[in-house]
Amino acid sequence: MAVDEHDELPEATQREAELQRQVDDLQGQVTGLHRTREDTNPELSSEFQILKEKLDEHSKQLEQSAEKLSQLESENLTLRDENQALNASSNNKR
Repeated sequence: MAVDEHDELPEATQREAELQRQVDDLQGQVTGLHRTREDTNPELSSEFQILKEKLDEHSKQLEQSAEKLSQLESENLTLRDENQALNASSNNKR
């Protein structure tokens, strides 16, 4: 049994060394990803802010347009009613 343990030790050590290399590689990749994110995030944040401001502006314009449309529809109904009343009055005079 002492021979088996002796044979397994270098194999376990090699496996541990390989796993440590893999961990080191992964940590390097994670560090690289963090750097990339740090470089990219300010650009994305700035672009997001610009798009958000444009969206807010367009939303306000849309809201104003909806209010104007409602106002014009109301005016249109009023004018139509006045026109019908004038037509009825004109027809009664004939």
